[in-house]
Amino acid sequence: MKLSDFKYKLPEKLIAKYPAKKRDESRLMVLNREKQTIEQTVFKDIIEYLNKGDCLVINETKVFPARLMGTKDKTDAEVEIFLLRELENGLWEVLVRPARKVRVGNRLSVNNKLYCDVIDNTVSGGRVVRFNYIGDFYEIVDHIGQSPLPPYIDRDPEPLDKERYQTVFSRVRGAVAAPTAGLHFTKDLLNKIEKKGIRIARIVLHLGLGSFRPVVVEDLSRHKMDSEYYEVPEQAAEAVNQSMKEEGRVIAVGTSATRALETSMTSEGLAKSSTGWTDKFIYPPYDFKIVSGLVTNFHLPSSTLLMLVCAFAGRDFVFKAYRKAIREKYRFYSYGDAMLIL
Repeated sequence: MKLSDFKYKLPEKLIAKYPAKKRDESRLMVLNREKQTIEQTVFKDIIEYLNKGDCLVINETKVFPARLMGTKDKTDAEVEIFLLRELENGLWEVLVRPARKVRVGNRLSVNNKLYCDVIDNTVSGGRVVRFNYIGDFYEIVDHIGQSPLPPYIDRDPEPLDKERYQTVFSRVRGAVAAPTAGLHFTKDLLNKIEKKGIRIARIVLHLGLGSFRPVVVEDLSRHKMDSEYYEVPEQAAEAVNQSMKEEGRVIAVGTSATRALETSMTSEGLAKSSTGWTDKFIYPPYDFKIVSGLVTNFHLPSSTLLMLVCAFAGRDFVFKAYRKAIREKYRFYSYGDAMLIL
């Protein structure tokens, strides 16, 4: 398939600028791949579609306030510094804006406790910088950084975003974007799911901007994903494999959890405890070995996230659901409504 196969037109008014009043009261569209049926409900009713023995896989990554505002020394020009990933202690890959003003050798000052020197350019158009600081780096960033809302939300971060652009199960700091399929869950809903006899496997994949970087090549095989750090602990792998052994379903909450699980796959098609970096790009056709169910949001046209969903449920079926969602005025993207595919 080609890039042009994943384009669609979305009315701008359907882009969710704010989350639903309550996490689990967003709308839920349920797709049955075998029957090719589409149902509509509310998210808290997802428990009705989960069976005892299934395994729900959640991504415990935690978003940190990765957007810093600084000034360029000597000129005092304002510069945005967006933290992407730490390469080693104090050494970071970042995006800077406006990029044309920032060159190797420049010093960018954030405040009297934090500044960085630009030491290299990266192939993706970013910069490598070395931070100098007094105290704990993450404590400083937590205090002065801004929530990294996606650009299509098109508003300044507000206090509510600090809580709502974070899952209730976030634990391991390291993401610059939220695993948005997980935003719909509440602690109460997760407790009810566990009480029903459904395993919950907890993994980590730190989302970077690579998941959202536009695909610019028509031939999808030429697109290269940025590497993202992931962890599939032993306990999570055992829970996944036990459900598969019992013929239960493995339901990934989000494309990030899906990519981590499929990266961890053994030659026997089982999940393996592993840690590392993945640049796995899933697009049609793809033979899923572990994931048999998917919770996801409604994604941008031509995005790698939409391509993964189409690989899982079939492009025609997914686009049929998207057309219905547009007619029914579902809310799209990060703060939007959800989809369950079984």
